Amino acid sequence: MPAIARRQVLFGAGMAAVAAAIPSALQAAVLQAPPRFAAPALAAPLAEVRRVTLHNLHTGDRFDEVYWERGVYVPDALAAAQHALRDWRNGEEHFMDPKLFDLLHGISQKLGTRQPFQIISGYRSPTSNAAMHAHSTGVAEHSQHMQGKASDIRLDGVELANLHKAALSLKAGGVGLYPVSNFVHVDVARVRAWQGV
Repeated sequence: MPAIARRQVLFGAGMAAVAAAIPSALQAAVLQAPPRFAAPALAAPLAEVRRVTLHNLHTGDRFDEVYWERGVYVPDALAAAQHALRDWRNGEEHFMDPKLFDLLHGISQKLGTRQPFQIISGYRSPTSNAAMHAHSTGVAEHSQHMQGKASDIRLDGVELANLHKAALSLKAGGVGLYPVSNFVHVDVARVRAWQGV
């Protein structure tokens, strides 16, 4: 058997052994590259190329990249955005739901701005959330921040009321207005709205 054909047979046998060792539910995820996620269900259509700009006020981290193009999310960009939204209290990172970035992108488009979202809070570890919940009734015990589905934001040069209105109009999840604390909470869980302090 020619060397090339022999390598192909050995490679095929090796891949079969690997596939047999991986539970069938995981095979598609392992063999699929780049990772693809379900398209978001926003009330307004999104652009074919999507970019989001973030500025974490606690760490100083900035993110300004295309995170979706050619019909898929860009893994490296999602990883960089996840890092920018890490828990600033202890540095812990968590998978951030890509639909959150779609929501932020949609808000930017709705408001016609390229200003960075000022991030007051992105991911929140269980330890951080428990400490905050113990000191404030405004922090949910099972916050969406802990699931990587939420962010507390504001936009320089945009009235908080306008940011709030834009987020509500997309009907993509929870929206909380915190006028005294000067931020809007957005998440990609079930659609709901409330006002805090």
